[in-house]
Amino acid sequence: MPVDPRFHPAGPPLTLGEAAALVGAEARGDANLLLRTVGPLEEAGPDALSFLDNRRYLPALAATRAGAVVLSADLAGRLPEGVAGLLSPTPYLAFARLAARLHPARPARGGVHPSAIVDPTARLATDAEVGPQAVIGAGAEIGPGCIIGPLAVIGEGVVLGPNCRIGAHASLSHAILGQGVVVHPGARIGQEGFGFALAPGGRFETVPQLGRVLLGDFVDVGANACIDRGSQRDTVLGAGTRLDNMVQVAHNVQTGRACVLVAQVGISGSVTLGDGVQIGGQAGVAGHLTVGSGAQVAAQSGVMNDLEAGAKVGGTPAWPLRETFRAIAALRKLAGRGN
Repeated sequence: MPVDPRFHPAGPPLTLGEAAALVGAEARGDANLLLRTVGPLEEAGPDALSFLDNRRYLPALAATRAGAVVLSADLAGRLPEGVAGLLSPTPYLAFARLAARLHPARPARGGVHPSAIVDPTARLATDAEVGPQAVIGAGAEIGPGCIIGPLAVIGEGVVLGPNCRIGAHASLSHAILGQGVVVHPGARIGQEGFGFALAPGGRFETVPQLGRVLLGDFVDVGANACIDRGSQRDTVLGAGTRLDNMVQVAHNVQTGRACVLVAQVGISGSVTLGDGVQIGGQAGVAGHLTVGSGAQVAAQSGVMNDLEAGAKVGGTPAWPLRETFRAIAALRKLAGRGN
């Protein structure tokens, strides 16, 4: 299906030669070929760019009508006649950059909607955009190029760096954001962490949560995700870290750079993640653990012990993947299910 211009307006077109220069690819074909949009191999037309990074889609490549395809050099010989190529060692990354160029996210339009409520002490860049019924609290700072969506709430003292995008109905408190941070609709950032003490009579008393949330540059927070503020220290997400929808990050969690937490992951309090940690959907990490850089946790796993750098684990409790697979195979044999 073609890109719908109602939702994804097109930017200026690119020639094949310009596209190649933009992503450091080698062009095969007419350098003046004009590319206006993008599309999948099966549906792209002669003015569209597509990509191939998996050999299982070679039949679709053979039948494509795309104007040009981004693919690796070893597959250049599989391009159909009349289809140009952009040869790249990282086809998907190159395609992503070109798609963002052909269909760029719109910039902030600047201005505050008449129905928005902005405290007089808040400081907004002149080109920041504040949508209908959004609320900006006292002392908040909104950087240049920021977009605040409808009904979003930016609490007192919150700081947004340049070019942040805050989705509809999101709420932020006790938080400082770097540049280019994206917070999708319904996300909750900076609320009180789940900390309490048992008092006489079986009552629970809340432990004051006196920290902040610090989001590094280009952090991306999915829809309805929750990030609690720290209790005595800050909750910190390193630059480039990405949270899928409905992820829970508890108080005092600290992540390194470029971590990926997939949908419904839960990270308990005071967990430390190194750089580049990847955690699959619905997995959980128990409190006060350390997960080393580059570790990978399979979906629906339960991590109950520290993980060394580069570890690959799965299951509940999470074991090294090979051990998990052997245990599953043995269990199937016991149950009479064979291999």
